[in-house]
Amino acid sequence: MFISGKLFSLNTILLTVLLFGFLSIESYSQEKEEVRISPKASVKQTVGFTNITIDYSRPGVKGRTIWGGLVPYHSVWRAGANEATKITFSTDVKIDGKKLKAGSYSFFAIPTKKTWTLIFNKVANQWGAFEYNDVEDALRIEVTPMQNNCWQEWLAYTISKTSDKKVVVMLEWEKLKVPFNVEVEI
Repeated sequence: MFISGKLFSLNTILLTVLLFGFLSIESYSQEKEEVRISPKASVKQTVGFTNITIDYSRPGVKGRTIWGGLVPYHSVWRAGANEATKITFSTDVKIDGKKLKAGSYSFFAIPTKKTWTLIFNKVANQWGAFEYNDVEDALRIEVTPMQNNCWQEWLAYTISKTSDKKVVVMLEWEKLKVPFNVEVEI
């Protein structure tokens, strides 16, 4: 009886530990699977022998003033939400005629009413623009934003092929679109 009592106690303790462990893992996994307010998205395109991938989060307008409001003018913006937008080129490319080495880059913008500075930063994985350091910039270009004829509630990136070795990458949000050209070697 005494031995079976000890056995019963050990089984009870083991069962209790397993139950609490399972409940902890279950509650942890539930916390991790929350719906993002600005969902993740990705767009990919092959041009020539080059793969281009853009990973970003898609904030919504939701009745807010975007340009000069939520996204202030003359400040570095992560060009999306949550983590900084990341753009990857599998080979060397030219961005609006300027050379950029193959690799992954965080993609930032400094918007103004008339022109934008687009930034390809060597620190590819960053949260927002909080630790952005311009010393790590691989390339900066100036572009002119355009009015979009269609309302774009959720921020989107598109890649439109214009030839066998050229594409136009477009950031579109609200009533604005911001293009830049990517050219590859074949």
